[in-house]
Amino acid sequence: MGSNSWRLVVFGYEPGTRWWSLVDEIREAVRISAGMGDEGVLQPERVDRALHTAAVFSEFCRATDVREVVAVATSAIRDATNGAELLAEIKRTTGLEARVISGAEEARFGWLAMANSTTIEDGFGLDIGGGSIQTLRLEGRQLADAQSMALGAVRVSERFLPGEKASAKEMKALRAHVAGALDGLGWWRGGGRIVGIGGTIRNLAAAAMKRLEIPDIDVQGFELTREALEQLIEELAERPVSKRGQVKGIKYDRADVILGGALVLATAMDEGGFESIEVTEAGLREGIFFERLLGEGQLFEDVRSESVRNLAHRFEHHLEHDLHVWKLSSSIFDGLAAAGLHDLGAAERELLWAASLLHDIGVAVNYDDHHRHSHYLTLNAGLPGFGPRELILIGLIARYHRKGEPDASELGDLAEPGDDERLRLLSGVIRLAEQLERSRDQAITDVSVSANGGGVALEASTDPTLDATVPIWAARRNADLLAEALGRDVEISA
Repeated sequence: MGSNSWRLVVFGYEPGTRWWSLVDEIREAVRISAGMGDEGVLQPERVDRALHTAAVFSEFCRATDVREVVAVATSAIRDATNGAELLAEIKRTTGLEARVISGAEEARFGWLAMANSTTIEDGFGLDIGGGSIQTLRLEGRQLADAQSMALGAVRVSERFLPGEKASAKEMKALRAHVAGALDGLGWWRGGGRIVGIGGTIRNLAAAAMKRLEIPDIDVQGFELTREALEQLIEELAERPVSKRGQVKGIKYDRADVILGGALVLATAMDEGGFESIEVTEAGLREGIFFERLLGEGQLFEDVRSESVRNLAHRFEHHLEHDLHVWKLSSSIFDGLAAAGLHDLGAAERELLWAASLLHDIGVAVNYDDHHRHSHYLTLNAGLPGFGPRELILIGLIARYHRKGEPDASELGDLAEPGDDERLRLLSGVIRLAEQLERSRDQAITDVSVSANGGGVALEASTDPTLDATVPIWAARRNADLLAEALGRDVEISA
């Protein structure tokens, strides 16, 4: 029950494991903090909306047979003089028993969300809510410092930007207020890596992504630069409140407070010396869930590998096959590197690993065109810990594991030099590995690589108890892509 929006999120999980998924979600812009003012009183019309939303949420849980409900209230209800009355009325009318969490608890749940959805180890975190912000400092993936501050998007917008148009003087005053508050922390400086959570930051990142030529994917792992943020601020400030929702990516129910939130973010980045902020889809709700899934204070050992394995598990087709495709892919990749035929490294090897585990998840949709379905599922399900460019590349490698001419143009503005060649080589490797496991019985146990003049020789080791005719036949028919990527003929023998 946030100061701006209330969210009901349903998670499914398998007890005793780390497998989980987001099952359902309802969001309502209750704006419970609107009009509280210095008196700290929740306004009647906001209370009515809150009661109605709570009734809807409660009925949804009953109708869908959600067995366990955890309801938490944050900044606005925490600070309101009549917050306890609202929660008591919600309990009386709906049966939902909400708990008010402290600023420290809110920061801790934010830390769990950040640490379990990104690879940050040492750095900072920022959660911008409607009523408050949570500033965090991390050391060794652990929460080292945290402070809740009354600088939320709704709160600062009502105080500093009350009119239809925002003046330069008003925005300057807002920035100065935020800068003064952050300066009092003492530890909010030094630059480095910072992760952002909360609806305001996600919405600003979504708006920045709309300006880029890339697929319509979520903001997980997106780096919102200070320059891109300032461009958004300028565009928002030029418009009256009633027109800010027309900016691509900005939600209409955030339009009146998004500029205030953007100015808070920009000032926080300036004060801390941050050039960009990494955005994650996770938030308070995930932090609460991760505590349930992993135990208090626990973290995923490796966020990237956990997210790939979790997605593969959700759409599991044939894990033994996927793992063997990876074994053969890694043998080919490493063998080509040892022979001096490519200079790709650990980063590309990890993308190839992820694509190997996910290349067949599309069979969950349909076998026909399952390579396309694998691509779609990967991009739309997302992979916490990976950035948008990496996600797209993994999806494309999975897309071309079977057939088709690899095309990296989908990367758009995220493309880096050499991505066309990078995609072609990795797709050629996984396609050949897939064919060497065509009989799905691990008849080909390993592959050795050698360069012989103008060609490349791949010698397949075989299981003597199995017939390797089919995989060798299939591999020879599908070696063209790797040959083109290498600029050499590829010979396959067993």
